[in-house]
Amino acid sequence: RGEFEERLKAVLKEVTDSGGGIILFIDEIHTVVGAGATQGAMDAGNLLKPMLARGELRCIGATTLDEYRKYIEKDAALERRFQQVYVDQPSVSDTISILRGLKDRYETHHNVKISDSSLVAAAVLSNRYISDRFLPDKAIDLVDEAGAKLKMESTSKPEELDEIDRKILQLEMERLSLQKEVDAASRERLDRLEKELADLKEDQSTLNAQWQAEKDILDQRKALKEEINQVVNVEIPQAERDYDLNRAAELRYGKLTDLQRKLEETEAKLAQAQTSGRSLLREEVTESDIAEIISKWTGIPISKLVESEMQKLLHLEDELHQRVVGQQEAVTAVADAIQRSRAGLADPNRPIASFIFLGPTGVGKTELAKALAVYLFDTEEAMVRIDMSEYMEKHAVSRLIGAPPGYVGYEEGGQLTEAIRRRPYAVVLFDEIEKAHPDVFNVFLQILDDGRVTDAQGRTVDFKNTIIIMTSNIGSQYILDLAGDDRRYDEMRSRVIEAMRTNFRPEFLNRVDEFIIFHSLQKSELREIVKLQVQRLEDRLGDRKMSLRISDTALDFLAEVGYDPVYGARPLKRAIQRELETQIAKAILRGEFADGDTIFVDVQNERLAFKRLPAELVTL
Repeated sequence: RGEFEERLKAVLKEVTDSGGGIILFIDEIHTVVGAGATQGAMDAGNLLKPMLARGELRCIGATTLDEYRKYIEKDAALERRFQQVYVDQPSVSDTISILRGLKDRYETHHNVKISDSSLVAAAVLSNRYISDRFLPDKAIDLVDEAGAKLKMESTSKPEELDEIDRKILQLEMERLSLQKEVDAASRERLDRLEKELADLKEDQSTLNAQWQAEKDILDQRKALKEEINQVVNVEIPQAERDYDLNRAAELRYGKLTDLQRKLEETEAKLAQAQTSGRSLLREEVTESDIAEIISKWTGIPISKLVESEMQKLLHLEDELHQRVVGQQEAVTAVADAIQRSRAGLADPNRPIASFIFLGPTGVGKTELAKALAVYLFDTEEAMVRIDMSEYMEKHAVSRLIGAPPGYVGYEEGGQLTEAIRRRPYAVVLFDEIEKAHPDVFNVFLQILDDGRVTDAQGRTVDFKNTIIIMTSNIGSQYILDLAGDDRRYDEMRSRVIEAMRTNFRPEFLNRVDEFIIFHSLQKSELREIVKLQVQRLEDRLGDRKMSLRISDTALDFLAEVGYDPVYGARPLKRAIQRELETQIAKAILRGEFADGDTIFVDVQNERLAFKRLPAELVTL
């Protein structure tokens, strides 16, 4: 009746013959339902039932809730022969105890030390930042990966040195290519490359010497430990067994003492090398190693702040103002939220911050969100942008969190939830929220209050490490009417907030951290925007080895031409494109400017005039 049935019966007979001495454990027990069932043969579940009913078999099975419901509950006779025991994930404190029990195994396996603080960090940080897995599994994996990483670093070339080696190889290949060129630009690049190569080779030499010195100390310490182990566990016991007491005393009080003294000296050398400056080799897993692994897994920056990053965070407002002109209130609120988060003082059960940006079109609402994404991730692409004008129908909410079961697109997941599952640390921009259907905002309630939402497939998506920014033009007419009148600011703000209350439900508005009003741009601020736009044009011209000089009069002219209090900075961009970029492009096509030229822009007869600056004036 089939080999499967015979083999299973043989196993069960051995268990029952033990007279209770064997407890059968079946992992993934749902797989026994239907296993081995062919025509004329019983499945594994039916073979177990009689023995379980008679009490001949002691059996423990393990499965998940979903699979229990799907397979075991359908076979009522099999289900009633088992007592259900629900095993929840252990608490953080229990996980720390489990990790302490496993510590020796992982230290032996990876040949590294694991500090107790790193075990605590693994349990606490994995519980907070990794939401799609369970304790202790995720904490054990963290410790395992941190140990493996440290072991790899100690046996292979340090990452810092490896990067320099790769860079040198890349530059040497570029040098070989440039040496065949004869044009001035290639010669100039070759000179810069030679200098860069010389600097890199100097760094390479220094790091190589440091790495070799640390490696020698570690090798020396390892050899001393092995020698001490040999003396203590082999040579001394052997001498004592042979009744060679002189030899035993010589080993114990002479050789062993000498080896231990040398080991202490080596340990002191190693400690000095590792504390005096940046160490290339380490042998202990620390909290920062665990934080680094979590940052790699999730993209969330949770490592301890280094001095340079602290200074950068303190000047975050200045960084944002390089792209966003004016709007002091908005920039300050966003900077404060980031500083609270990175200092570890933000509420861990809510998003880092949630804002509604209110103001007329073209005043920098979306630009501030982009500037924040660039600051945090070095690219605008890291911002999750949802255009709410695409969610005007009631059913469009399924695009955010996924279609319900049975509908087209169920397997694909939601536009918002999938983006955050892949990148838990993100700036999420909901653009022009007033255009979305009111029912769409029901999804926002859990995101803003608890920092979580459940998608259509029942998975919990964590929004606790996101910055939620919503933009709206509601009430912009009041902002324009009272523009420049600081005395009536409170009146304007209350009228804008009242307009928001008219359009949105109170339970939604009550969950938002802050309403930030963007003022309409003044002429002085537009002039600063002109400078930013001209700087970007200069960068593009730099690719053609051209440079651009623009007079203050020309800056004022562009600010005047592009000034429109209703439409903000967007008409200014069009004016710069029309008056400046297009005219320079035509002049280049006519052959008036060539590579290496400096273009000077001024105003003549109420329009921009362009001329080439002589080389001697450029250097002045």
